[in-house]
Amino acid sequence: MQINMKVEVADVADAARRVFEIAAGKVRDIDRTWDQSRGAPVYTVAGRYTQRGWTEWTEGFQYGCALLAFDGGGDEELLDLGRRQTMERMAPHLSHVGVHDHGFNTMSTYGNLLRLAREGRWRAGEGDVEACRLAIRVSGAVQAARWTALPGGLGYVYSFNGPHSLFIDTIRSMRVLAAAHDLGHVLMGERDRRISLLGRALRHAETTARHNVYFGEGRDAYDVAGRVAHESIFNTNDGSYRCPSTQQGYSPFSTWTRGLAWAVLGYAELVELLAWCDPGEVAELGVPSLESVRTARERLLQVARATADFMIANTASDGIPYWDTGAPGLSLLGDWRGRPAEPDNRAEPVDASAAAIGAQGLLRLGAALAGSDPAGSDGEAARRYAQAGLTAARTLFGAPYLAEDAGHQGLLLHTVYHRPNGWDHVPAGSAVPSGEACMWGDYHLLELAVLVQRLGRGGRLTWLAPRASADDG
Repeated sequence: MQINMKVEVADVADAARRVFEIAAGKVRDIDRTWDQSRGAPVYTVAGRYTQRGWTEWTEGFQYGCALLAFDGGGDEELLDLGRRQTMERMAPHLSHVGVHDHGFNTMSTYGNLLRLAREGRWRAGEGDVEACRLAIRVSGAVQAARWTALPGGLGYVYSFNGPHSLFIDTIRSMRVLAAAHDLGHVLMGERDRRISLLGRALRHAETTARHNVYFGEGRDAYDVAGRVAHESIFNTNDGSYRCPSTQQGYSPFSTWTRGLAWAVLGYAELVELLAWCDPGEVAELGVPSLESVRTARERLLQVARATADFMIANTASDGIPYWDTGAPGLSLLGDWRGRPAEPDNRAEPVDASAAAIGAQGLLRLGAALAGSDPAGSDGEAARRYAQAGLTAARTLFGAPYLAEDAGHQGLLLHTVYHRPNGWDHVPAGSAVPSGEACMWGDYHLLELAVLVQRLGRGGRLTWLAPRASADDG
């Protein structure tokens, strides 16, 4: 990525307004035309949303888009739409014991609603606010119970593949554990054992850092600092690590860029969480490598910065990555890092959804570093990460990525779901998928736009409100 150090937050925030204007019509169109009996919309084919059965991990993004479009644009009909859809349809996700995506479904809906209530944006009744609190508590505990314990006090929330499987995606689900903990909740185990949700979130983060993230330390022949493995496989008989793997990337030894983006964002958000943690509480958890707020912050920043640096180094000049850094067709594109991404090329698709997720992570990482050493190396790095995020956001908020055509139900174009399985639509005359949207891409573009809008006003956006805000509503 060629970072433009002179991109102004205000200019990008102005561009974000257009995102909200376009999103409003698309949210209404999907609500009006989508048949709920088909499941949740996942991605578009020829401009219309369709479903792809795997797990129902995108329904929260659908309703969350309405809430974020309200947040940025102020249309209260969208707030009412998102609230009603959440309260009527999202309950089954709260007790879903078979998935690792509670942070996506729950925080995109109930989490956004609780945040809007705390900010005074939603004039909610006490019953609605308490419903959101209870939903987050239950969801966080159910997610934390999906646990594989490892030797040495570590462990992880395992993926829908089973107890042997640790996905990089799940790092962003840790925010529902953190939010439930923030609300004073715990997971109750055998013999009434109280299990800290914060403890499980931090143990998961450290386990992921050790096995899914590389640091250039000679772990294997493909150990490049900041590279990310989509999946880690463990022997559940003895807890030993076996190998890297992937479901949606090109290979276990290349980097699927949406997984990389989840890491950048997930670890940056956990750094934010530590600002509200009680130091004594963190110390009592005894999480390896995270024994204090100071050491935890250093470790989480190490992971966030390594993955952010790798993303910046392995992204096209305008901030848009191709779908996998090892995709074989990239060799046909010459210096693809040194020029803007080409979504209409005939070799490999780009993934704008990874850019939207990663850009938010870069902005949050920059903000986390900004106050620690403003005149020194951390301050310089903070500016670099923030400008990288703004560079990508500026690209995403305009053509050819922002879908201005009202006839196209998607908001963010040129996204990819599952390239190895061939699920993505390839337009006639094209060699690779292009021109289509996905529900998580639309949601994260809106989340990015809200964040940029607030930064432009001198504010911030957090999904994990501190316990001091106990008077919700």
